[in-house]
Amino acid sequence: MVSLGLVVSRFNREVTDQMEEHAHEAAADRGAEVVETLRVPGAYDAPLAADRLARREEIDAVAVVGTIVTGDTDHDRVIADAAAQGLTDVSLDRDKPVTFGVSGPGMSAAEARERVDKGKEAVDAAVELAEEL
Repeated sequence: MVSLGLVVSRFNREVTDQMEEHAHEAAADRGAEVVETLRVPGAYDAPLAADRLARREEIDAVAVVGTIVTGDTDHDRVIADAAAQGLTDVSLDRDKPVTFGVSGPGMSAAEARERVDKGKEAVDAAVELAEEL
């Protein structure tokens, strides 16, 4: 059985709560277990939480879920790039799968609500990679 850490962004909570539900359902469907969930303010904050989970011996992989919606500036792209790079670094530094189930950037809140399945996708990828490695 694959043991997972889950990081959930609280920003846009009406969307990320649903993503979290999908993540837990996917874990149960795959016979994996979410052993700990950490909630962070936003996607930008996810790498530190993912690193803390990835350090734990009993955790085989970390799935991260969140959503980044567009605003009046390019801030959403900066956040997405930083979060993706940070999570990639954690995965390589800790030699554990860390998956990026973050929707965005460049989308509206309505589009984000249509992509709650990112929670399932993040868990599916984490379990598949943990089993493969």
